[in-house]
Amino acid sequence: MTAHLSSIEAQSGTARLRQVVGAFSRLSRLSKSVQETLAEGSAILAHLVAKDDWLPDAFAQPDPERYRQYLLHCDSEERFSLVSFVWGPGQATPIHNHTVWGLVGVLRGAELAQRYVRDGGGLHIDGDEAVLRTGAIDAVSPQTGDIHRVRNAYDDRVSISIHVYGANIGAVRRATFQPDGAEKPFISGYSNASLPNIWDRSKEGQLR
Repeated sequence: MTAHLSSIEAQSGTARLRQVVGAFSRLSRLSKSVQETLAEGSAILAHLVAKDDWLPDAFAQPDPERYRQYLLHCDSEERFSLVSFVWGPGQATPIHNHTVWGLVGVLRGAELAQRYVRDGGGLHIDGDEAVLRTGAIDAVSPQTGDIHRVRNAYDDRVSISIHVYGANIGAVRRATFQPDGAEKPFISGYSNASLPNIWDRSKEGQLR
């Protein structure tokens, strides 16, 4: 794991994203508990968001109406997916779940995350709202807490976070929640129709 993390640290541009895709692919092949996956995945994601020189501009564009979720990579067996969440000023999600493990790493700006728990059919706030600044990593899972609401910490600028999920998250049937616990099913999909080309090495000086 240490060697793989060092190789991520040495990369820039889309090569950095490619290294992270490879690291999560290796992790997904191992028989790990959710806790182990979150711990090791957090270290990988932390190395990705430690530098802000690799996310293509096309996957960092805000929308004036609502946040955007851009797919950066989906594993061929849909074991994991990486997405960039782009938050316009003041934008927020509804209260929602994921049904699979997930990691959030803040690349630009800051986010506020409020967790919730179900109790007697309703929803209750679980602890204080967390402030996630640039470089911070957060985790969710059905085993450790899966319901939250996230919002841009700023009303005057864009924030961007990079998420990794244990499935093709844009195709997962999930739910949003009202404070009384009422559920509304949804499938998020993605904001983009094409993916970053992380496999073209021709400009990286690696061809012989």
